[in-house]
Amino acid sequence: MSTTPDLTTTVWRKSSYSNADQGTCVEVADGHPGIVPIRDSKRPHGPALVFPAPAWSAFVAEVKGDGFRTG
Repeated sequence: MSTTPDLTTTVWRKSSYSNADQGTCVEVADGHPGIVPIRDSKRPHGPALVFPAPAWSAFVAEVKGDGFRTG
């Protein structure tokens, strides 16, 4: 059984990979043991995705290593 974390007092930070014109911005929340909440900064009251910390770490490692490049 999984539970939904309470994110009402969460402090969000903008990803360093977000673009400069504020059009494509992802916010990440630290301080939640074992999970990493992610949201769209253009929709701060919208839903957040919550990933297991190891899965998020693997994703970030792939992005940093250009693991998603095509062509």
